[in-house]
Amino acid sequence: MKFAICNETFVDWPFDKAFAMARECGYTGIEIAPFTIGPSAFDISAAKRAEVRRQAAAAGLEVVGLHWLLAKTTGFHLTSPDEEVRGKTSHYLGELARLCSDLGGKVMVLGSPQQRNLLPGVTHEDAMLYAAEVIRAAVAEFEACGVTLAVEPLGPSEGDFLNTAELGAQLCAKVQSDYCRLHLDVKAMSTESKPIPQIIREQKQLLHHFHANDPNKLGPGMGEVEFAPIFAALQEIGYDGWVSVEVFDYSPGAENIARTSMKNMQAALAQANAARPS
Repeated sequence: MKFAICNETFVDWPFDKAFAMARECGYTGIEIAPFTIGPSAFDISAAKRAEVRRQAAAAGLEVVGLHWLLAKTTGFHLTSPDEEVRGKTSHYLGELARLCSDLGGKVMVLGSPQQRNLLPGVTHEDAMLYAAEVIRAAVAEFEACGVTLAVEPLGPSEGDFLNTAELGAQLCAKVQSDYCRLHLDVKAMSTESKPIPQIIREQKQLLHHFHANDPNKLGPGMGEVEFAPIFAALQEIGYDGWVSVEVFDYSPGAENIARTSMKNMQAALAQANAARPS
């Protein structure tokens, strides 16, 4: 199983220091929030992109890709009824795909609840059609860059659009592209009525990327969710992508979060392996 960590975990650390610490803790991948490099993907120069890619490689890390795609931006919205806004959002997703590729990444996680929540007068059905339109318009860029967009369902505390894995799968079906697949997040799945391993098994054909965390906003194993059954389900479906640690509460400190999450994941993986039929 390949383990990565999201770079904003390290808050204000310089990239070279953060990347080195991630590798020291045992991670082999780094997932990047664009706002940690610049306020807009359009503002991130070719030189800066090359520099970040070199820093990751120097630390022995692979850049997994991007997440928080639209966070801290203005003027973009996935489910806007305004055709111009949707067009701008598609264009920006294309630029993010180029940024992702330039950094060496191959996946972009589409969460960003504030830029996709339902606007006044927009039904969830309308929003699904708008979102599919926005994504379809950027698919050519995804293909050209070799980057897959991973649609991320989020729990109701985060927003009101795509609150279940099944709805995420439905959006992917509307886009109808191999470059638009599904992302699953433990914190988000914990809000569903189904057990997390069941969700994983149900979405085995579409699952492309995975975030490990806990409903308490800390890392895997730092709360009540048991990860051995989750890893067992991922192994059962033959998942060979990244398991990337994403936290939202940085108060324990970046190094503590990184080390504890890795230790807990390795222990859960060992449990899962021990329970496998011989």
